[in-house]
Amino acid sequence: MRIVAGEFGGRRLTVPKDARVRPTADRVREAWMSILADSVPGARVLDLYAGSGALGLEALSRGAESATFVELSPPSLQALEANIAALAVGHRTTVRRGDALRFAEQLQREAFDLALADPPYGRADAGRLVSLFRRTPFARILSVEHRADEVLDGDTTRRYGDTALTFCHAR
Repeated sequence: MRIVAGEFGGRRLTVPKDARVRPTADRVREAWMSILADSVPGARVLDLYAGSGALGLEALSRGAESATFVELSPPSLQALEANIAALAVGHRTTVRRGDALRFAEQLQREAFDLALADPPYGRADAGRLVSLFRRTPFARILSVEHRADEVLDGDTTRRYGDTALTFCHAR
């Protein structure tokens, strides 16, 4: 896995040593960032279910001001910390160990400009996150990766094979 574009384009990322981890494919991440291209520069980004941090680090590479990563898994946290160190972006990042949904529940309205989430498939977290966002939009934009056969209450959904990206805007 690598950073697709921007300041760190082409740099390889450490992937967690955990068979349950399903990193976002480079082509999906590239499409994701292209859709959000106008929203990334200068943004305060929240990367929920961060895993290796690929989404938030991609946003930093493309000009985001800062990124906050939320992850619970120790192997993922270890990979995330290694990637932050390798790119020397510690001064632009915050890492929170904990449950992403619980973290989001504590946020104030539009605490972030952009929230990116890649919850584990097979759990209802994607739908719960969108429902929470509809009640309290904790970012100007929420974008969630999920299974293509899962329907979420978003404003726009794009499908890429068996993966979908749903976008929600604060109202």
